[in-house]
This record gives sequence, C-alpha cells and structure tokens, in this order.
Amino acid sequence: MSNLNDASAPAVPDAVVRAAVRVSRARGVPVADIPLIAVAEEAGISRSTLMRRLGGSRRALDEAVRAAGVDPGGQRPVRERAVEAAARLISEQGLVALTLERVAGAAQCSVHSLYAVFGGRDGLLRAVYERHSAILDVEAVLAGPREDLPETVRTIYRLLVEVLDREPRVMPAMLADALSRPDDPAVSGIFQHVFSRVIDGVGQWLTSEIAAGRIRDMPPLLLVQQMTGPLFAHFVMRYAAAHVPGVTLPTSEEAVEVFTRNFLKAVAVRPPEDGGT
Repeated sequence: MSNLNDASAPAVPDAVVRAAVRVSRARGVPVADIPLIAVAEEAGISRSTLMRRLGGSRRALDEAVRAAGVDPGGQRPVRERAVEAAARLISEQGLVALTLERVAGAAQCSVHSLYAVFGGRDGLLRAVYERHSAILDVEAVLAGPREDLPETVRTIYRLLVEVLDREPRVMPAMLADALSRPDDPAVSGIFQHVFSRVIDGVGQWLTSEIAAGRIRDMPPLLLVQQMTGPLFAHFVMRYAAAHVPGVTLPTSEEAVEVFTRNFLKAVAVRPPEDGGT
C-alpha cells in the first residue's frame, strides 16, 4: 500500500498496516501512540525489519494507516481538519477551485480518507456548509419557542451576520460563486442542498406567519429572498466598500436593525412605526 500523498514514500505492506490497527484497537489508543516494537511483534517481524520496510520513518506507517481509512491519531480527526481546510480554500479561491486532492494536501490526509469520511466532494461541501453557515442555528431558533415576529427576524439576521462577517468567509465566497457561475455543476449541486434547507426551514416559518395573519401572503421563495437578499448584498460588498473614500460603514448591529425594520415594513400586515421595530 503506497502513501497517496508522497510518490517517493516506501510501500508499506498491508500486513504491517493491519498489525498496527489491531494493536491500536486492542489497546484502545491511536496508532500514532503505539510503539513500533509492538507493531513489529504483532506483524511477526523484528523492529529493525519494520524500520527498513518503513524507510526509516514512522511517518510512512501513519500515512499508510491513514490511506487505509483509519485516523492514526496524533492529529485532530480527519473530518475536522478537512472541513477547516476546505473552508479556507473556498474562502480564498471559491468553490470551483476546491478538489479533494487539494483538501487532502492541506488537511494532511489521503483522498481515500476523505471518501471514507464524507463519501465524496458533495458530502464534504455539505459538512463545510453546515459548519460555516447559520442553518443549524436558524433551524434551532425556528424549532423552539419563538419571540414575536420582529424579534425573530432580528435574531435570524444576527445569526446570518455572524457567519457572513467572520473568517474564513465561506458564505460570501459561495454567494459570489452562485452569482457568477449559476450553471456550473460544482456550484449548483451545493446550492440545491442549501436552498432546499432554507425553504424547508425559513420558508415554512414564513408560511406559518402568513397563516397567522402577521405578514402578507406572498410566495415563500420571494419572501426568503426579500428577507435575505439585502443583507447578503451588504455583507458580500462590505469589505470592498470599506476601501471607498468617504464611505462610513454602519456597525453590524446597526445593519441588523435597518434590515429588520425595512423587511417588516415591506411584508408585515401591520408594519412598525419609523421609531422602531
């Protein structure tokens, strides 16, 4: 079995990899913490023979174990490292630049490990989206006891602002790709997943607000776009606007208040007075 990250690395025999995994499971500790002498004994060879087969480096064993789909330990789990590495790549270069090979290199794991953990690129992208979007927090807010309509809108906006305004800037990069490459399969796949979650969550809540007579009867998709579009546009362009001479940016909280008030004025059956929401 060869190291997928380094073509010059020695081919570690499968029997050695299996022996390392057996010892790890028997002792209940990561492979990285197993002494090589214990691996050699389990494989039925001497330590010096094992070292020759590893090319003199323990790293070859750890990489071979990782390539077999087992995290050898000594590092954070593959899932955590991969999601973090993918998020940085998306933030810096966009969705279309993301490949499993690049993620594997940045996360110091094998492509095989990524397939074992995520099932492929789409699974990785969904994990990145759930980690670096507000969807889980928004769904939790809408599933539990809620405040009145203005406060619920304000809370959702604050959750969105938090993910739009922090590094790595995954959501702005995804939005930019959606606008610039809407027909690209690499972009459309993740957005089909994203928008179905949004419509299922936020859309159903807005539909319930229509039924309760608190907002006007409009198609859920248009309501979702009315609610999120201005906020997304502001925060996607916010960093560029900061460099324009004479432009003074509002604070994030000021932006939340303005967008909350404007959305309610546009859709609420009884919109708030100008003095507040």
